[in-house]
Amino acid sequence: MNNKTLYRIALTLIKGVGVMHARNLMEIVGDEEAIFRESRQRLKAIPRLPEKVIDEIRNPEVLRRAEKELTFITKNNLQALFFTDPSYPQRLTQCIDAPILLYVRGQTDLNRSKVVSVVGTRNATRQGTQFCETFIRELSEHDPDILIVSGLAYGIDICAHRSALREGLSTVAVLAHGLDRIYPSLHRQTAIEMLKTGALLTEFPSETNPDRHNFVKRNRIVAGIADAVVVVESGEKGGSLTTADIANSYYREVFALPGRVKDPMSAGCNHLIANNQAVLLHSTGQFLAHMGWEKQAKAENPVQKTLFTELTAEEEQICQLLRQQETMQVNNLSIELNIPVTELFLTLLELEVKNVVKALPGGIYRLA
Repeated sequence: MNNKTLYRIALTLIKGVGVMHARNLMEIVGDEEAIFRESRQRLKAIPRLPEKVIDEIRNPEVLRRAEKELTFITKNNLQALFFTDPSYPQRLTQCIDAPILLYVRGQTDLNRSKVVSVVGTRNATRQGTQFCETFIRELSEHDPDILIVSGLAYGIDICAHRSALREGLSTVAVLAHGLDRIYPSLHRQTAIEMLKTGALLTEFPSETNPDRHNFVKRNRIVAGIADAVVVVESGEKGGSLTTADIANSYYREVFALPGRVKDPMSAGCNHLIANNQAVLLHSTGQFLAHMGWEKQAKAENPVQKTLFTELTAEEEQICQLLRQQETMQVNNLSIELNIPVTELFLTLLELEVKNVVKALPGGIYRLA
């Protein structure tokens, strides 16, 4: 644990400083420790920084609470991943409201090449759990390195975690409370088993209760940490629909399992499909094909390595990556190039117009 961890924790504990404000402070001041060492006069010079927030930054209670939390994570061998750390989930770095700090119990790699979030209702039907189990089993047969993410809740969430464990896949639970507890407590044993090859992850410090509004915040991590979000079952209202909505805003692929028109546990999924907010999901093979994750034979004629003419430096970077990888998902391209997805889409569109790249289903791109 480096010396900056204390100040990174403290940054998340300042009243009135949310994710965006914290990022702005880091950008302007340049160092987490310096934020707390700056004089009041220097802090006043920062644009749009309210007097009340300055009072909170200067409040010694903030660092005292941070010291207490640092003691907790050190004693329990937890990781505190700051948004600038290489181990921080890189997919999340492209999400404007991603947490600046994550607490992690476990050792799994949060930057696997393929990450799928599986979510759904707490009142899962037999059909829903059977599909979930089959889907995850078939994913494991295709690629044993796929990471499964969910929220440890009743119903589809816990089914996804247990199915992943049974099939030998790593699985991560994103929690709506601190790591000093497990909620619901009935899932404690599953959570313990997950730590062998997976992890428990949260943005909340210890002593944070699983309050209702925390679950909404938790859902944005479930959406942003993955390449795709699969909604297995959902009523016409529920957290799964919120997760799907957030995933769409992050340019993630969203899939929904359709159900009978009058089935209340399929109402949410049917709504997502009807409103073009999710791809209709009917099989694992279709999911893999849409994501461009099917195992494909190497092309007999390799892509020519001569440079395309009249390309910008950024366009040439994209082409170089696609020459190496053959196909890449837009979020992975964004991470590799350190370019926001919204900007990257414009460049990719230019390359499509020039007939240099071709867009495939699932946000996959390859050289034309």
